[in-house]
Amino acid sequence: MRKFELISPCHFGMESVLKREITDLGYDVTEVSDGRVTFFGDEEALCRANIFLRTAERVLIKIGSFHAESFEELFQGTKSLPWEDYIPKDGKFWVAKAASVKSKLFSPSDIQSIMKKAMVERMRSAYGINWFEESGSSFPVRVFLMKDEVTVGLDSSGDSLHKRGYRRLTAKAPIAENLAAAMIMLTPWRGDRILVDPFCGSGTIPIEAAMMAANIAPGMKRSFTAGSWLHVVGSRLWQDALEEAEESVDTGVRTDIQGYDIDDEMVSISRENARLAGVEHLIHFQRRDVEKLSHAKKYGFLITNPPYGERLKGDGEIAALYRTLGERYRSLDSWSLYLITSFEGAEEAVGRKADKNRKLYNGMMKTYYYQFLGPKPKARPRPEE
Repeated sequence: MRKFELISPCHFGMESVLKREITDLGYDVTEVSDGRVTFFGDEEALCRANIFLRTAERVLIKIGSFHAESFEELFQGTKSLPWEDYIPKDGKFWVAKAASVKSKLFSPSDIQSIMKKAMVERMRSAYGINWFEESGSSFPVRVFLMKDEVTVGLDSSGDSLHKRGYRRLTAKAPIAENLAAAMIMLTPWRGDRILVDPFCGSGTIPIEAAMMAANIAPGMKRSFTAGSWLHVVGSRLWQDALEEAEESVDTGVRTDIQGYDIDDEMVSISRENARLAGVEHLIHFQRRDVEKLSHAKKYGFLITNPPYGERLKGDGEIAALYRTLGERYRSLDSWSLYLITSFEGAEEAVGRKADKNRKLYNGMMKTYYYQFLGPKPKARPRPEE
């Protein structure tokens, strides 16, 4: 099989989670940098990564890298890459995104324009034609410039991988599915333990948890740009990866996952999204104010994305809400609380310093993932005991 160097971007601060996912899939990670993980894999790996990775934003085939401090160097470096190995004569190709950090070249539009011209120049020579109709499959390109080092990747995913294909209805400020998955994966929660989201919105955190519990791969219900790249990845490999995912599903698993929201409409939206994800029977949604938060069982997990920023009127209203959350959390015997927020007064309002705090980015917003850890449950007795 053909070997690739693959790049998976992710939310800043969640690189270690994605690295673990890639390793668990059986692939060798070669580099971990801010916001992305690089690994080696073949054509099968390209398919499996797109279908199975929960915390990645997309999967890119690395076309090459080079140093560029001027637009001429950018042009020549791009032109030197083997574009004809990936893009056919009728392919539709463009630089979908350019990101530059601490580099002399920093204008995304100029970078995109010059790289497109260089790609055309290379392929014009390779194919012996002067005009490209671009009527075939799409080949979006993404480029990262870091300290004048240019890394070029071909986007095999298309839409971001956080788009699982189940969420048709959303809350005002929904959390991305891959970020919700990463939040859960940073906890000791497993499918047979209790999980409650008291601010569930459109249901993303409970749904992602239920999909994990039932071993439902996140990419099972969507398509990928590389699905039409038959000269790069055969359709049989996509089918094999999908069959592998389908064989792993266990929707008969028993769970205790609950989602609460004060808004009846949000509860209805959550139920519909859960139905579309195929996990509605694994989650209990209900209208409940955080003031009424309670649970009879021990050793549960509160994992949530409370309102913050533009979702509330000001710091005073936010602090009051978080104080209520803290009071209700303290009433829960031996539970753990995990919350993501941009509100820097969260610990003071909750009434306890977090045991762990991870800085990460929710889109362009800097947030904190506060982790208030409860005691570990007592070990279960062995059957012979």
